[in-house]
Amino acid sequence: MKINWNYPTTVWFGEGRIKDLHIACKNLKIKKPLFVTDQDLVKTDLVKNIINDPNLKNFLVNIFSNIKGNPIGANVEEGVKIYKKGNHDGVIAFGGGSGLDVGKAIAFMSVQTRPIWDFEDVGDNWTRAINEVPPIIAVPTTAGTGSEAGRASLITNEKTNTKKIIFHPKFLPSIVILDPCLTINLPPKITAATGMDALAHNLEAYCAKGYHPMADGIALEGMSLINRWLVTAFQDGKNLEARSAMLVAATMGSTAFQKGLGAIHSLSHPVNSVYNVHHGLSNAIFMPYVLTFNKNEIEKKIIKLSEYLEFKEKSFNSFLNWVLDLRKELKIPHKLSDVVNIKSNELDKLSLMALEDPSTSGNPIKLTIEDMKIMYRHSLEGKLF
Repeated sequence: MKINWNYPTTVWFGEGRIKDLHIACKNLKIKKPLFVTDQDLVKTDLVKNIINDPNLKNFLVNIFSNIKGNPIGANVEEGVKIYKKGNHDGVIAFGGGSGLDVGKAIAFMSVQTRPIWDFEDVGDNWTRAINEVPPIIAVPTTAGTGSEAGRASLITNEKTNTKKIIFHPKFLPSIVILDPCLTINLPPKITAATGMDALAHNLEAYCAKGYHPMADGIALEGMSLINRWLVTAFQDGKNLEARSAMLVAATMGSTAFQKGLGAIHSLSHPVNSVYNVHHGLSNAIFMPYVLTFNKNEIEKKIIKLSEYLEFKEKSFNSFLNWVLDLRKELKIPHKLSDVVNIKSNELDKLSLMALEDPSTSGNPIKLTIEDMKIMYRHSLEGKLF
């Protein structure tokens, strides 16, 4: 199946749609694209075959791939220099969350006069920007971050070691190519972590404070797709139906979370930036602890969610048990201490970073630094609330 839709931006979906990359460039009048990807993908035949596609021979494509797994400001700065030096006129952001986030940020920052940190997602910072951003084509190769449909990039400020959400409506790519064939060689471990990232986005958007029934509806169906297809994609990576469903679910998650996120992400971001833990993995670990911490405020919504997912028992506990069982099936550790050694004297710093994270404002319960510390402790010890 191949199909196009225009929400939240132009999306070209279907098997083999990567072969339409040259058409996307032509439609957007891009003649000299900067192809932004990560250090691992750039070495693969996948990227080599795309770059050497005869259909791209009339385009002057340059590659930038000096990107960390958790991207830092210096990665964006270097990319912007290469973009300007090469007189590029658009960006192809290719890969997982890192490649997509940096690609979008390079396009955005190529026309700005302020430092990137001036556009952190706080208040009306985004209004400071110059709006004439060059076109972006986003091509995800994982099904998790949904960055291809997002209006922000996650970039770590290496001077303060904090992960920042850099936001502007112009971060939204002009064309997204969702091709499940690009995801079939993802290892099960990455399939699991990125799939749980997609679940965290949909779940936190659904539970976030505020009135946004459109986001709630998208998040519900996103979680339904994940319920039906994540385990299949994990067990059988060549199953294109499962890969397609997970790609769409990830895009739906990032579309939905314009409503807001919550403590799963607040707790994750410091752990990602300080200890370089994979974002999807940390989201998966924190998920049941945050769910149970927020139970009193979200129980009614979770019961409604369990009904939508057609669980036999329509209850908060049935959904919680589904999350716990899903993590086991995907071989996700139960405790944070299984993946990182955090000393007790480091919790104050991490908790303050979590509290100050922009995601915190969307949490269903207003949080304090002590709440953050308690959730960190519980996740380290493996104790649900």
